[in-house]
Amino acid sequence: MTIDKSLKRKGRLARTRNVLQRHERIQQMQADDRWSDTQSPFGLPKLRIIKMVVGKKKKKKAAEPGGKDDKKKAAKKK
Repeated sequence: MTIDKSLKRKGRLARTRNVLQRHERIQQMQADDRWSDTQSPFGLPKLRIIKMVVGKKKKKKAAEPGGKDDKKKAAKKK
């Protein structure tokens, strides 16, 4: 049974997955120098996937006292 086109999500594969496909595991093992061409592509070991954590944006420092903003606020209060 197939899924309706209206129910498919565009960015579905953009998120982090916890299971790699066989060719992805082989590519990762080649990058780590753990793969040789004589090895069988079957029975590959599980590989740890490093998840990217998006950090929070740093807040800007508060305006210094006596700055331009404080003078404008003081003028409005008068």
